[in-house]
Amino acid sequence: MNKERKYYFYIGLVLIVWLAMVECNPMKKVIKEPIKDKKADYLFEQLKKNEFKFEWLTIKFSATVKMDKTENSFNGNIRIRKDSMIWLSISPALGIEAARAIITPDSVKLLNRIETTYLAEDFTYINDMLKTSLDFDMLQSLLTGNDFSFYENNVFKSSVDGMQYKLSTVGRRKLKKYIKTSEDTLSLLTQDIWLDPETYKIIKVHLKELKENRKLEAEYSDFLKTDSLLYPMKLLYNASTEKEKVEVIIENTKVSATGPLEFPFNVNSKYQRVYP
Repeated sequence: MNKERKYYFYIGLVLIVWLAMVECNPMKKVIKEPIKDKKADYLFEQLKKNEFKFEWLTIKFSATVKMDKTENSFNGNIRIRKDSMIWLSISPALGIEAARAIITPDSVKLLNRIETTYLAEDFTYINDMLKTSLDFDMLQSLLTGNDFSFYENNVFKSSVDGMQYKLSTVGRRKLKKYIKTSEDTLSLLTQDIWLDPETYKIIKVHLKELKENRKLEAEYSDFLKTDSLLYPMKLLYNASTEKEKVEVIIENTKVSATGPLEFPFNVNSKYQRVYP
């Protein structure tokens, strides 16, 4: 092989390898055709079909909370029994448990191991702390990237927003059979939901509670297949009122839907009860 032919041979070899690398690179950009309009009923049917279904759920995560010009990072574990209980354990960087919480549809209990104190309040404590207007079903859904289970579904309009489907409503109410208090009947949500056009997973939610002028935004990304269903491994929440803002960034490191699970929460005599 003369020098000129050898030169072109090596150039061709480099091009072949480069093209192969481009074709095999999962991060390459893919030009997609514009998505077509779909009716709201169809999109909601696909949303529900592709939700993460579980009875028991365990999540290991790291989180950063930004509130009132302060920032705190920690690791934690969440255990959920669907529609019944959310258990939370929080540890700082050293790995020693600092706090534990157990949340039910009606109550919140917090155990502060550092200060040997505990708190027992009703569910409104969550809303006061996070500057939101949530109930247990909404909190559970926002943690798992699912839609609300106990709210009406036939009030949405559909549209295309860029390369995503969007469902919007200015008046979503809780279903009558799940209303427990007079405050529930007054709840009226303005809600936008963005869906991935291929998986129909929720990738973004905007909520506004008109009465209290509270806003909550949630974003979901880095979906991982768990028990044949997709689960978001990165979550971002922004809650705000006219005066305050809270940002929560969560990165899940492990998710499992096996059970049953235990929810240990014991308060011995050395703990002193405190009040918010």
